Amino acid sequence: MEKNTYFKKRVWLTLVIPVVFLVLVSKTKLQAQQQKNLPNIVYILADDLGYGDIKIYNADAKVNTPHIDRLANQGMRFTDAHTTSSVCTPSRYSILTGRYPWRSRLPVGVLRGYSRALIEEGLPTVASLLKTRSYRTAVVGKWHLGLDWVPKDAFKDSINPAYNKDRLYGITDEMNPDQIDFSKAPVRGPLTQGFDYSYVLPASLDMPPYCYLENDQLKEPLTGYTPGNKLASGYTGPFWRAGLKSPSFDFYDVLPAFTNKATDFIKKQATAKNPFFLYFPMPAPHTPWMPTAEYRGKSQAGEYGDYLQEVDAAVGKIMRVLDSLGLSKNTLVVFTSDNGPYWRDDLVQKYDHQAAGPFRGMKGDAFEGGHRVPFIVRYPGKIKAGSISQVSTTLANLMATCADLTGNHAVQFETEDSYSILPVLLGKSAGIAEQPAIVNISSKGFYDIRKGPWKLITGLGSGGFSVPSIIKAADGQPAGQLYNLDTDIREETNVYSRYPEKVKELSALLEKIKAAPKGKWAK
Repeated sequence: MEKNTYFKKRVWLTLVIPVVFLVLVSKTKLQAQQQKNLPNIVYILADDLGYGDIKIYNADAKVNTPHIDRLANQGMRFTDAHTTSSVCTPSRYSILTGRYPWRSRLPVGVLRGYSRALIEEGLPTVASLLKTRSYRTAVVGKWHLGLDWVPKDAFKDSINPAYNKDRLYGITDEMNPDQIDFSKAPVRGPLTQGFDYSYVLPASLDMPPYCYLENDQLKEPLTGYTPGNKLASGYTGPFWRAGLKSPSFDFYDVLPAFTNKATDFIKKQATAKNPFFLYFPMPAPHTPWMPTAEYRGKSQAGEYGDYLQEVDAAVGKIMRVLDSLGLSKNTLVVFTSDNGPYWRDDLVQKYDHQAAGPFRGMKGDAFEGGHRVPFIVRYPGKIKAGSISQVSTTLANLMATCADLTGNHAVQFETEDSYSILPVLLGKSAGIAEQPAIVNISSKGFYDIRKGPWKLITGLGSGGFSVPSIIKAADGQPAGQLYNLDTDIREETNVYSRYPEKVKELSALLEKIKAAPKGKWAK
């Protein structure tokens, strides 16, 4: 009896083991095949570039952008794409996390160069999502999401929660550089937020410290100092603030240096078996407007326009490298901006250049000019060349789109505010069905919510940099602004008092979005 049982077990194992082996091999091959078919992703984020700065969006632009125009002609151009904030840091938070920025510890405002990491510890990012599908991930450029600089021993209690109940030291106010031990690498930065490789500037190019960090390590010590430049220029031209810098740091060389690092990363991945994700947040055309000699005087919009043309050339260099390595066909390229342009009315008049296109306002504002941006996506053979989409979308939709693209719909990557635009890109849908509305927050904390043609702004004034910024409502006057963008794209006729039911509807929807996780308001 025992021999018979032993014999049966041997026969069973002899039959089952090869089957299990074949299943595992097949599964491995399938995963490898899926991995092989996944596209590379290059996400190019310009800094303070407006809707009307790109020639294909604005035929009357006083700059030439042939490379970005070519990208649009080879892919899909969106005419109703929005950031989630009208300033830098919060938009970048949304891009990488898929969450509206007011869900973070910094609902309003931007970080500085000595600020601590804004992305919550352990929170999934687009980079960490893509790593689950074996992507090699990199960020090259302006980070502006904070670094957990290490305080000197005498000041270590400054970050101790027991002595810092709100835990916002380094978030609402940046750390004091005199209290930071720069001999030690920041303990949190791009490498702890999903990136395999990073080469970054801590914040904007007009904010100290002026230095590069590679893989979260300073490339040079911060032993230099600059007194600042053009401090009375009104935040235009070659303006930057005083502060620490690395000895060899050259403001003119930053955009070229980042472009070279980005192309170097692409070249290194050319023969790799795994796909790659390159997040390339440019430092330009944000101030300081510092075009290199090759581009000076080449536009009709002053230093800003010249710098824009250098931005376009950098995009062209990325595209040429992809082409030369045979990577273009299997690479999804995105080009967009983190918010609208810093381009005041006096500059519009001086150069006759409408950086925000047909829209009212500029960077910082709740008006369309503050957050409606160029958004172009190319994916040869998948996205119809030369196509134009009028779908309303936000930069927070990258997370869900990457989840859709890679087939990873794990719960940890489902966020409150991200919706896949992949069906739109592939021509399978004319809209984003689950997206209830799009929301933006201005630099002064005005929310604006958009559903269909209707847009509600929760305050009076621009809510940002345009004057007047904030207007106190007089007795009997509307408390906010309501516009129908189908008939009033310039947001000139406030119909808040005329349509109280629409105000009530949008106000209620905004509160539901603010209070509830994704999908709750639809039930």
